[in-house]
Amino acid sequence: MKGMINAARPASAVPDSPASFLRSDNRAPAELRPLRLTPHYVRTAEGSVLIELGNTRVICNATVELGVPGWMRNSGRGWVTAEYGMLPRATLTRTARESERGKVGGRTHEIQRLIGRSLRAVVDRVALGERTVILDCDVLQADGGTRTAAITGACAALALAMQAMVKAGTLARSPLRQMVAAVSVGIVENAVLLDLAYEEDSQADVDMNVVMAADGELIEVQATGERTTFPRTGLDSMLDMAAGGIQQMFAATQAMLDAEG
Repeated sequence: MKGMINAARPASAVPDSPASFLRSDNRAPAELRPLRLTPHYVRTAEGSVLIELGNTRVICNATVELGVPGWMRNSGRGWVTAEYGMLPRATLTRTARESERGKVGGRTHEIQRLIGRSLRAVVDRVALGERTVILDCDVLQADGGTRTAAITGACAALALAMQAMVKAGTLARSPLRQMVAAVSVGIVENAVLLDLAYEEDSQADVDMNVVMAADGELIEVQATGERTTFPRTGLDSMLDMAAGGIQQMFAATQAMLDAEG
């Protein structure tokens, strides 16, 4: 119709256009930050791993308790749940403890539920029996990707706990059917980048977290156009890059588990 004015649509993030973003640590676009997994970091837990991904560091502890929540009693199935927290000086400025504020924040609830969902997806809860596994993920230092590091570390801690219970004869076999890992990926200045550090994440046009099982099946994908829209081809490019990074995480985790025997 004459006289109508079309609103200008923001330009979408186009990942196949020339990339001008230079990473501060000189990583290639598809390169993970240095990854290190330290088993048995907390000796009192049934399974414990310190995961370090660049400057992000998360302690993940797996606790196994007899019994399940009331609504699951006599079901013959176990339960897997998670708690997540960040130490006050994990970030550049102090963040008050949530206990000081008197309630758990929405972001914390969201991440706890994500970790729990991710691990329940690969646990045979009948084989676990009526036991509860609590995965505590505490961020010592945050430089982006804390939720994805927590998922990867929590799975490694769970694997150690289940491995120990099989060795002790408590379980006939591990209820952990396969491993899980997660990584962030995003589009920054038209460049698709793997494993965003905070500096990159804060500038990202598109931010995505990918949770994947060892067989390549997806468990969860969280993708958001932070500043603009993005095309379907951008989603496919980010998924492909995430899958490559996650395979490297699986290799590192398996090497740790093999060393533990």
